Amino acid sequence: MNKLIIVEGLPCSGKSTTARFIAQQLDMTFIDEGTGDHPADYEFHAVLTDNRLENFTSDELEQIARHTVKKSGGNIVNLGAFSGELFNKLLQYKIYDFLPWETERPVMLDKWREFADKNDGSRYVFNCVLLQNPMCETMMRFGFDKLVSAGYIAEICEIIKPFSPLVVYLKNSEVYESVKKASVERGDEWLNAVIDYHCNGEYGKSIGLTGFDGYIYALEERQQRELEILSGLDISSIVLDDPQKDWDKTYSDILAELK
Repeated sequence: MNKLIIVEGLPCSGKSTTARFIAQQLDMTFIDEGTGDHPADYEFHAVLTDNRLENFTSDELEQIARHTVKKSGGNIVNLGAFSGELFNKLLQYKIYDFLPWETERPVMLDKWREFADKNDGSRYVFNCVLLQNPMCETMMRFGFDKLVSAGYIAEICEIIKPFSPLVVYLKNSEVYESVKKASVERGDEWLNAVIDYHCNGEYGKSIGLTGFDGYIYALEERQQRELEILSGLDISSIVLDDPQKDWDKTYSDILAELK
């Protein structure tokens, strides 16, 4: 029995809706991205190594200590508890977006181990985190090649093996159309932010990506890499082609596979 199902795919592919549907149908716990307290992910946290603490005043350190857990060779700080000048100082140590890879990687792997160590028989459905988050970091932000991404994701798969994990991948051949449609609902602020992230990270800069078309190019390349990586992982998976064309059939196919 799969105690962990992870729904993956590109932005605007229907991941969260599909993950929620699976959880409801199989009476599993649904964990969406951005929930603020993810059991296997740090969504809005910073890491301060002990030597970095020297950059803060004694008053700031007192505030930080109230929202900090010491682990993974550093101090994990919940950024959601702060605002103003102190928030801005802490933000430069945010796990995603600012930490160097040699600091981020062990912190994230320890978080996965912490989740696996608490395996109490509960069953979860996650929205992304196995492919999307690692690919956004290793590929988009740092510009690493596919082998580096695959190696890191394989490490995570080894950690969660006791959960008999299953990946449900929503493959989209209409990336341009899907993102264009979603951008109307999500607004210019969201669209500008994702374009900036994908075009101005190391991957985007290395091949000169710009604007909306550059963002789509990055997504299409990411999907190709993810599917290649997924095929080589020691993990069960289901790849669904263009589920957005017929969601009723997609959900029926998913349930047939899972039940």
